[in-house]
Amino acid sequence: MKFLCLAYYDEAKYNALPKDQLEAIVSKCPAYDAELRDTGKMLFSASLGEPKETICIRPKNGKPSFTDGPFAEAKEMIGGFFMIEVADAEEARRIASHHPAAHLGEHIGWGVEVRPVGFYLDGQR
Repeated sequence: MKFLCLAYYDEAKYNALPKDQLEAIVSKCPAYDAELRDTGKMLFSASLGEPKETICIRPKNGKPSFTDGPFAEAKEMIGGFFMIEVADAEEARRIASHHPAAHLGEHIGWGVEVRPVGFYLDGQR
């Protein structure tokens, strides 16, 4: 089974943290990602640009409408994500709970959401 793990953070708290403290927390992620990749369970990982760099496209009057910034007003933003392939939801939960975002940076609102994913390639699941 494939699971998308979304890493959330509180933008205001994240931006208020001194750069050296933020780097000390964020620097833990690449090592865990590499360790997980070595197991073959990590399919990919990525960080997202800042919310202010976001472009949203929604239908309006039958045409695409473009707006800047995240579509939803939210305190928590998605800062990155990783995709894993594991046996079941319990294994996904266990793996995601070891990611630094799940146990470090509570004061900047870090957290991980784990969601099952279905892939459709050439009409096949």
